[in-house]
Amino acid sequence: MKPYILLDTATDHDSTLRLYQRGDEFSIRVDKAGELMNSRLHNSEDLLADFACAHISGKSNTQMLVGGLGLGYTLAAALLHTGERSKVMVAELMPAVVRWNRSYLGTLANHPLNNPRVEVHEQDVGKLMREHKNNFDAIMLDVDNGPDAFTCHDNHLLYGLRGLQNAYNALKPGGVLTVWSAVGSVDFTKRMQKTGFNVEEKRVRAHKNHTNSRHTIWIASRS
Repeated sequence: MKPYILLDTATDHDSTLRLYQRGDEFSIRVDKAGELMNSRLHNSEDLLADFACAHISGKSNTQMLVGGLGLGYTLAAALLHTGERSKVMVAELMPAVVRWNRSYLGTLANHPLNNPRVEVHEQDVGKLMREHKNNFDAIMLDVDNGPDAFTCHDNHLLYGLRGLQNAYNALKPGGVLTVWSAVGSVDFTKRMQKTGFNVEEKRVRAHKNHTNSRHTIWIASRS
C-alpha cells in the first residue's frame, strides 16, 4: 500500500492541521486527535445534507447553513438537492480548510465553493447562528467529531443547551437541524429534546458500500 504524503500543515485556533494524500485519497488530521476526515468515508456527510433537504423539500428560496466545510461533500449534497434560488451559507473556523477546498480538495465534490449560491464565512458557526435569528430553513452541523469530542475547546458551546438554543432560534418555524457525530450520545439527544426539538437519531454507514463503520446523525425539527 502506498504511504501517505504530507501536502500541507497549518496552525489555526491552537490546533495544527495536516493534509495528507495517498493516490486519490485525502486525509485531514489534527494534533493528537488523529484523523478528522477521510475522502473514502463520506456517505454520512452526504446524508447529513440529504436528510435536511428531504425535510424542507417543496420549499423555494431556501436559506441553509453548513457548519463545518470538511471536504466539501455536505455542501455539494445541499446544492444538489435544492433549487437555483436557494442560498447556502458556509461557516468554517479553520481558514486552511477553506484554502485546501479551493486547491487540493476541490475536485472531490466537484468544486462546490465555486457555486454562486454559496457564501463562505471563515468564522464560528455559533456566531453566525446568533446573528441570524429565524433565518434558516436548514442547518447542518459537522463540527469536530461530534458532541463529545472537541478539537477546538469552544466547540462544546455548540452542543450544550445554550448552543442548541441558538440553533433553534436561528431556524425558521418548521426548520430542521441535522448534526453529524462519529458516535451516538444519549445525553445529547436529551439536550436537544429539552431545547424543544422533535428529534430522530439515525445510525448510518460511513461508506456507502461497507457496513462495518457507522456514524450518527440527529435530525431535529423546530415545531
